[in-house]
Amino acid sequence: MSKLGLLLLIVFSVFQAESQSGINYKIVVAQDGTGDFSSIQDAIDATKAFPPKRITIFIKNGTYREKICVPSWNDKLSLIGEDEDKTIIIWNDYFNKINRGRNSTFFTYTLKVEADDFYAENLTIENAAGPVGQAVALHVEGNRCRFKNCKIIGNQDTVYLAGEHSKQLFENCTIAGTTDFIFGSATVVFNHCSIVSRGNSYITAASTTKGKAFGFVFLNCKLLAEEGVSKVYLGRPWRPNAKTVFISCELGNHILPEGWEEWSNKPDLNTTFYAEYGNKGPGANTNMRIKWSQTLTNNQRKKYTINNILGEWANTK
Repeated sequence: MSKLGLLLLIVFSVFQAESQSGINYKIVVAQDGTGDFSSIQDAIDATKAFPPKRITIFIKNGTYREKICVPSWNDKLSLIGEDEDKTIIIWNDYFNKINRGRNSTFFTYTLKVEADDFYAENLTIENAAGPVGQAVALHVEGNRCRFKNCKIIGNQDTVYLAGEHSKQLFENCTIAGTTDFIFGSATVVFNHCSIVSRGNSYITAASTTKGKAFGFVFLNCKLLAEEGVSKVYLGRPWRPNAKTVFISCELGNHILPEGWEEWSNKPDLNTTFYAEYGNKGPGANTNMRIKWSQTLTNNQRKKYTINNILGEWANTK
């Protein structure tokens, strides 16, 4: 048999095996009816639970008004938008609207990811409730979840990154909000992201758990602000072992000289770790930083690589 014949036989065999298994690994969502589905959630619901390999859902441009959940059994799933600015997932739940008691915040998401090994690219994920209190745009609980070229837009509590043992990566993303708009217990790297403050408040509220080497790590990011915003803290500790570090970032003049602020529980400051290294810009001067924040040493800085923080999976899609 010729090499070409052998290649065609292999391709046919793979296609036949996938066809017989009933698994569709490439799915298209389009609102105009030209795809396999017109709803993102319908496409997710149709995918195989615990697939043997990655399933990709390609989403054509459009504004998808959906509240979406990727369940834990839909692992190895990719959501790929056609255009970051034109493929929009939007919903508008908020704390008082949900009205499920003291934990209502965690039900307000626009997109929730429970599954491991999730990948998203070229999407806008927005909670459009406005400045009405807690209103999550993106809620992530899965491990080894990665977001690339995405815009995540909200106000208070825009991005909730959960999971004591979960690790997540954001690359070239824009995250915008007002109060504590990046919060949670996961170990997360934000690499080359734009962090946009939409109000005078706090950027981060980490709740890192005891014994974790890293919490939120910002590498090579730009900290920006909307017009009129001039008094922003880098963060405050939501839980006793909170960890947040900014490295080689550009800090605008909206960042307050103190840099960080306490939550209500002062004893937590004995176990928190808030640090900076090699930042630049008008908000990067550390001379007036609050006394319990730190500047990394050169040896400490060497530990803050994406591979060391997240593991080798961060190098692959």
